[in-house]
Amino acid sequence: MSVSDEADWARVLAGEGDAFGRIFDRHRDRVRRHAVGLAPSRNEAEDVVSLTFLEAWRKREKVRFVDQSILPWLLRTATYTSLNMARSERRHRIALSKLPISDTAYEPSEFADDAQVFAAMRRLSARDQEIITLCVLEELSAEEAASLLGLRSSSARSRLSRARARLRDEMPEPRPRGVRSKGVPNA
Repeated sequence: MSVSDEADWARVLAGEGDAFGRIFDRHRDRVRRHAVGLAPSRNEAEDVVSLTFLEAWRKREKVRFVDQSILPWLLRTATYTSLNMARSERRHRIALSKLPISDTAYEPSEFADDAQVFAAMRRLSARDQEIITLCVLEELSAEEAASLLGLRSSSARSRLSRARARLRDEMPEPRPRGVRSKGVPNA
């Protein structure tokens, strides 16, 4: 006997975990095919699938059905998830381009991949991450960040400058991609 998504979802809302598993098993391949068409890589498509089902769980009280099927809602959520990921990546690249470069500094995005930049960011203190996130990623002015953090404007600018310097220090040794240490090109 085939059970509809709507009937399984009622069981999900009643706390039956297996019902969510059945819905996941029933629709994951279709959501994955949809995500592959939206995301720039297979790994990102898998992230879209995971986030789509996570969102279904988070918003389980608000999920909508079309002819007793949750699939339209899942596909729409996958589309929005993919768009949000692309927007986030764009913001990240813009933020990287705004990091100051001194005479001896290098452009991190020329020498480091996103994983290295995220790793360097995670090694910063929570205070440094906070000011960089507000001023660089969220594009708030130092004055706006100061107001939000309860600081004087001069303190926020000073904290931002120190945080940027620490981020540069956390970045790997500047070396163009494709070149191993000591300037030897990769074969």
